[in-house]
Amino acid sequence: MICQRDINSLKTDIDEKIGQKIIVKGSLGRSKTFSKEATIEKAYPDFFLIKFDDSNRNVSYSYKDVLTKIIEVDVVDGNGGFSPLIQHTPVVEM
Repeated sequence: MICQRDINSLKTDIDEKIGQKIIVKGSLGRSKTFSKEATIEKAYPDFFLIKFDDSNRNVSYSYKDVLTKIIEVDVVDGNGGFSPLIQHTPVVEM
């Protein structure tokens, strides 16, 4: 379940990374996926805007898209590596 605190925390994280390179991964349907480099352009109350490097095209995603794993966002560090924007914790069933 997604709570407002999770959304607010993600908004803050993304707002702090405006201008940073990221890798966006997602599904195109029928077992096809994509992985593209982009830059975080702006953060708004309900969504954030990125610009894909290869096509110079702007795309917006909601914070819920990240929290529900519709897309995955990895932040590129200065050493050529990357790390997940948010750490998804596994659900433990009892």
